[in-house]
Amino acid sequence: MKLLVTGAAGMLGRDVMLAAGNAGHEVVGYGRVELDVADPAQLHRRLELERPDVVINCAAWTDVDGAETAEEAAFAINGRGAGNVAAAAAEVEARIVHVSTDYVFDGAKGAPYVESDQPAPLSAYGRTKLAGEEAVAAANKRHFIVRSAGLFGVGGRNFVGTMLQLAEDRSEVAVVRDQVGSPTYTWHLAYGIVRLIEGIEYGIHHMAAAGQCSWYEFAREIFEQAQVECRVLSITSEEFGAAAPRPAFSALASQREHAIRLPSWQDGLAGYLGQRQAEGSE
Repeated sequence: MKLLVTGAAGMLGRDVMLAAGNAGHEVVGYGRVELDVADPAQLHRRLELERPDVVINCAAWTDVDGAETAEEAAFAINGRGAGNVAAAAAEVEARIVHVSTDYVFDGAKGAPYVESDQPAPLSAYGRTKLAGEEAVAAANKRHFIVRSAGLFGVGGRNFVGTMLQLAEDRSEVAVVRDQVGSPTYTWHLAYGIVRLIEGIEYGIHHMAAAGQCSWYEFAREIFEQAQVECRVLSITSEEFGAAAPRPAFSALASQREHAIRLPSWQDGLAGYLGQRQAEGSE
């Protein structure tokens, strides 16, 4: 198949490009400078030229706290922009894969969320991502909406990299203990997405690392696996004081019979640290 990836310069986009190529697909990718998802005319022209079988939309506004004071800017990419990509794909009879987030949920369920659970976002970021899901579903009936969580990979800034960087200058870090999720290695997610498009089970798919942990537990595992000496202090979300509210428990699971299961978050972390070392990341 021929695949076109938007947001190809980003952390997930980079890995999707590699995974798709490794699976034998023809793949072209465009970063935001080359292809702006907020520009419907530009999208239409590019997809008419490329005529892909599948479009994988990895373009996203990812600044969760920043979206609180710039919701319209985030919506232009995560909401309206996602709909633009799906509509342009429909015009050339291409399927669309749209990547969404666990932050469409409010965290009140107290158990892992499945595809049929009702979204109720707490933050501006979550609202824009949910709007994107709805826009994609309305614009292209052949859609895959992939919800994942806590992405980390070598192609961009992420929690693991931040922790390791902080540990270079500090003997201790403070991390919240009351937010639990399923942090996911982008390399594992990318391969899951490529497997997904080889079928025709349209709709919403939850695809995150197996298991769950708090950010505090994740930080402790990061330093243990990386063999870095750094003490992790446990604090609450209220004490941390982030601009955007986060769900207290947003681990993801799938109720689908043929769900694509990803490795555990611990395995993802080990893979990331190995890749980081191999590629000489600082």
